[in-house]
Amino acid sequence: MMVFEAPTDLLLRPATDTATTGTFARLRADNAAVGFGADDEQPGESVIMMVDDEEVNLDVIQTLLEDAGYRKFVPTSEPLRALEMLAAQQPDVLLLDLMMPEMNGFDILKLMRADDTLRHIPVIVLTSSTDAETKLQALELGATDFLAKPVDPSELALRLRNTLSAKAYRDRLANYDLVTGLPNRRLFTERLERALRLVATGGAGGAVMQINLGRFKQISDAFGLGVGDSLLKAVAMRLDLGLRASGLPEGVAASLCRLGGDEFTVLLTGLESGDAAVPVAQALLNSMAGSFRAGGQEVFIAASIGVTVFPDDGMEAGTLVSSAGAAMRHAEDQGGNCHRFYSKSLNARSVQRLNMESELRRAIEREELRLFYQPKVRVQTGRGTSAEALVRWMHPERGMVSPVEFIPVAEETGLIVPLGEWVLRAACEQIRAWRVAGLRVPRISVNVSGEQFKTQKLSRTVAAAMAATGVDARYLTLELTESAIMDDAPANARTLHELKELGLAIAIDDFGTGYSSLSYLKRFPLDELKIDRSFVSHVDTDPDNHAIVAAIIAMGHGLGLVVVAEGVETQEQLAVLKMRGCDECQGYLFSKPIASDGFTRLLGGSPPPQARAA
Repeated sequence: MMVFEAPTDLLLRPATDTATTGTFARLRADNAAVGFGADDEQPGESVIMMVDDEEVNLDVIQTLLEDAGYRKFVPTSEPLRALEMLAAQQPDVLLLDLMMPEMNGFDILKLMRADDTLRHIPVIVLTSSTDAETKLQALELGATDFLAKPVDPSELALRLRNTLSAKAYRDRLANYDLVTGLPNRRLFTERLERALRLVATGGAGGAVMQINLGRFKQISDAFGLGVGDSLLKAVAMRLDLGLRASGLPEGVAASLCRLGGDEFTVLLTGLESGDAAVPVAQALLNSMAGSFRAGGQEVFIAASIGVTVFPDDGMEAGTLVSSAGAAMRHAEDQGGNCHRFYSKSLNARSVQRLNMESELRRAIEREELRLFYQPKVRVQTGRGTSAEALVRWMHPERGMVSPVEFIPVAEETGLIVPLGEWVLRAACEQIRAWRVAGLRVPRISVNVSGEQFKTQKLSRTVAAAMAATGVDARYLTLELTESAIMDDAPANARTLHELKELGLAIAIDDFGTGYSSLSYLKRFPLDELKIDRSFVSHVDTDPDNHAIVAAIIAMGHGLGLVVVAEGVETQEQLAVLKMRGCDECQGYLFSKPIASDGFTRLLGGSPPPQARAA
């Protein structure tokens, strides 16, 4: 069989002192360094099926193979039963005679290759025929190799060993992840289905634990695929160590797999109750607590784990995986670095999210979205200076859908990018309509999501929207969150300079909630700093919030930026901001977000026809 250091997978039993040595060696192995040799063959474990209408031929071949160390045979002299026996036994190789009555070897080959459950079985044809046409026909039908009758014992052993080694290599490529060496989705599904069959016959239950890595994609994008693959190997080792440290009870087995991307899964079998999965989940989280090295830098990767238990939560593999995914997303929503169990309410929420995703896609196409505008005012004078464009969804049946409901769905599904492009285009269309009406148009701020910012085409998208609508850049401000700008600061600085060259104003939104580097803030071409509403809401009663707001205002002015306070709702908050020299503010004290026709009246004009994005 194939040379591959250490055990063939991570099917774990309760740990021993030396349990991790082989696993770590295998995880570190270079998966490309694969070879074949006699020392790798374990003939006693291979199941060999033989089909020949002559009983004496079956006896001779089995005797020869027993001398070579093989012990497991499925012989039959009835070719009509061959397919039934193949399906039931799933042998590692088939030795097939060609010339037989009732059903010949060609017919069996043809039917095997048409059956998805049998086509993977290698077939060595035994024939006394020497003509090329016979061999060619067998090859075309999927024969793997040939042996001439009467068989030579040495050649039989050699051909069989080579065939089994090649099959083992193909099986590993099909069933194991080439980056981490862990079982892949296909092998995980097979094991889960086998575990479910055992439960159905009275065996103990189990659990599926889906693990997602927070910020892995951003780290991989920043440092490249090579660093990403190295991180995945390191994560696999950490998770394996966590499993072994969890103290699996006697009779409980765990299989760690990689489903793809940054998603791993653990299959637990032999559980008496779902509670037994709790220490395992906690041990996995603990194993991820330390830092990793990526591109010479120290990074941290938090894990989110969703757990579903069988048979309680279902007995269908696809349903269990989906349920574990729903629980994992719930763990992410709770801030990550935690585990959550599946519940029916989570399933209902998942269905609701899927429905909302579908409806949101149609909403963009059917022009159900609307822009509302919230004014910004000068703190010292109370006069309007500009406005922020905010998207709202007018559902034909549910009415106004809150952004709190649909924005997270858009972010999770990737719809946030086309949604952001719609908002930008719709804002430009509305600015053009106001200009055509002869109104004095203020600068309009448009929010840009982190995902939209990372598409590397934002400057082209903005330039295209302005060109298509004829809107001058002096009417636009782009608002980006602090975390989005700082995610990959060097690359983002270049993108910001590209946007600035278009003539736009650029604002940092939600400032104070992320981790900014002052050295980069100086390098970014910024115009505006917006203090997050969480600090403004208690600025008049909380000394800490007061001090933070004062510091942000002073820092913003030191960098030459206009400082805007979000979420201003009381006169007391306004008084503090005025005392501290804040430039502008925005909030319900002055105006809630208002529809375009209301904002048009605020500008002193009659509402134009509703502007829509093309």
